[in-house]
Amino acid sequence: MITEPVDLGWWLTMVEVPALAGLFWLIWRSRAEFQRNLDQHSRISQRDAQENRDALAAFKLDVARNYVSIPYLKDVERRLTGHLLRIEAKLESRDIEPARKP
Repeated sequence: MITEPVDLGWWLTMVEVPALAGLFWLIWRSRAEFQRNLDQHSRISQRDAQENRDALAAFKLDVARNYVSIPYLKDVERRLTGHLLRIEAKLESRDIEPARKP
């Protein structure tokens, strides 16, 4: 049986340097893989955001075209104008009545 003490130079050469090199390689590869995944997710999220913007713009255009028509808007404007004119006439008639009494 060999009971010689382990030489420090041998230990560094045979164990520590390969272990540190393996750890360095593992960290470098993990970092590169993380960066690739980050870039991929960034591209996907930018694409999804653009698709959402396009879908929202298309929906707004669809609403503008289909849900509010020009004749309907004109009808609403005509009715509102009529109501406002009646309110104005009532207010003016109330202002005139107190002026007649004194």
